[in-house]
Amino acid sequence: MQVLVTGGAGRVGRRLISDLLARGDAVTSFDIATSSLEHPRLRHVTGTFDDAAASAAAVEGADVVVHAGAYMSWVASDAQRLHDANVTGTFVLLRAAAQANVRRFVFASSGEVYPETAPLSLPIAEDHPTQPRSIYGLTKLLGEEMVAFFARTTGMETVILRFSHTQDATELLDPDSFFSGPRFYLRARLRQQAAFGNTAVVDALTSHDDGTEKLLISRGRDGTVFRMPITDTRDLVAGILAAMESPKAAGRTLNLGTEEAIAFDVAVAHLQAVTGLPIVDVRLPVAAVNYVTCRKAAIEALGVRPRWTFAAMVEDAAWTARLKGA
Repeated sequence: MQVLVTGGAGRVGRRLISDLLARGDAVTSFDIATSSLEHPRLRHVTGTFDDAAASAAAVEGADVVVHAGAYMSWVASDAQRLHDANVTGTFVLLRAAAQANVRRFVFASSGEVYPETAPLSLPIAEDHPTQPRSIYGLTKLLGEEMVAFFARTTGMETVILRFSHTQDATELLDPDSFFSGPRFYLRARLRQQAAFGNTAVVDALTSHDDGTEKLLISRGRDGTVFRMPITDTRDLVAGILAAMESPKAAGRTLNLGTEEAIAFDVAVAHLQAVTGLPIVDVRLPVAAVNYVTCRKAAIEALGVRPRWTFAAMVEDAAWTARLKGA
């Protein structure tokens, strides 16, 4: 197939492109940044998604579009940039795809449309009410509506995938990683919360900071330990590949990610076994993030089941680190 992958320079895009090339597909990577991948069957289009000319060039010849690219931020001042990239950009790309007679459009949405961090019921299935609380979540929900509109009005096949929180395994051991740093490392969480202006959380964390790196177990104000699914990029990409082709996926909205919800005290124990870092256990002045997401519909429609547990991801990351140090 000819496949367009947006966000080709990101963690999901890079892995997806590599797997597509490995199985013999021709791929176009479309991103504001140029992917580091090079291959005779890979072409690069550099630009923003709201650039009509760039989008038209990117979709040319494509059988399938995987719109995995997005701007991600939870900073209030980024609201306009989020709208331009994720709302206007998705509309421009959808219109270009329809005009190019793309067969199937796979849209990467997010659990933030619910949002997962404030569930009304558990486990969170696809029929859970969508009431996003972040601008990012709002832009993803608007993207879903546009995808559904183009499916109705043009006949283009579409699949909406609500991505779980996703990591490369190696990121779990990196305090500077975008997600795992603030999730599991004290000083990264301090920096993140200071940038968000969450002074109460910063105050709760500061007394534990002596200038050295520590692992962090986060609890809510009532003592509930944080718990959430953390998906390996390889499992997410396996689901995307299936969504590109599965007849059962056409027209569906599916939760994509791991079946496991990992409690942070358990997760941090796995990380300490590898890093040897000390642990701080902190009760934060917020409601605990504590949820599990139902994957039944995706497993049935796509025919693939996630393989990577959190423990296996940490073990794989440690093995990779040992190889690099050898």
